[in-house]
Amino acid sequence: MKKLLFILATLLFTIQIVQAQNPTKDAVLGEWLSESKDGKVLIFKQGEKYFGKLSWIKDANKKDVNNPDASLRSQPLLGLVILKNFEFTGKAWEEGSIYDPKNGKSYSCNMKLKKADELEIRGFVGVSLLGRTTVWTKVK
Repeated sequence: MKKLLFILATLLFTIQIVQAQNPTKDAVLGEWLSESKDGKVLIFKQGEKYFGKLSWIKDANKKDVNNPDASLRSQPLLGLVILKNFEFTGKAWEEGSIYDPKNGKSYSCNMKLKKADELEIRGFVGVSLLGRTTVWTKVK
């Protein structure tokens, strides 16, 4: 009987670990606070792709002044879609892009959950090794 209980406990523990490593595809949906705590991004789904827009920033009147397209420099940052075209691969959201309004540049980007409430964002040029990682926290 003790062996059976031990096997069941081990099995349940293993299942929990596997589920933590393999998130559901919609686990990324919701609002996330940036690491610098100066903005929130609402991640949403259109079809089978994932996107994210600025849902809160410290200065709600700030414009996209660094946009390389001069005709877009007067648009507000609030509501701007900065995460585009992510696909869920079973363990992460990949093949997307992130726009950095602080410098007006877009980067290739991958996202993965570190924990249920921590999202690791990796922006890069070319290959993932040449990039920067930030961690966002899920807003409750």
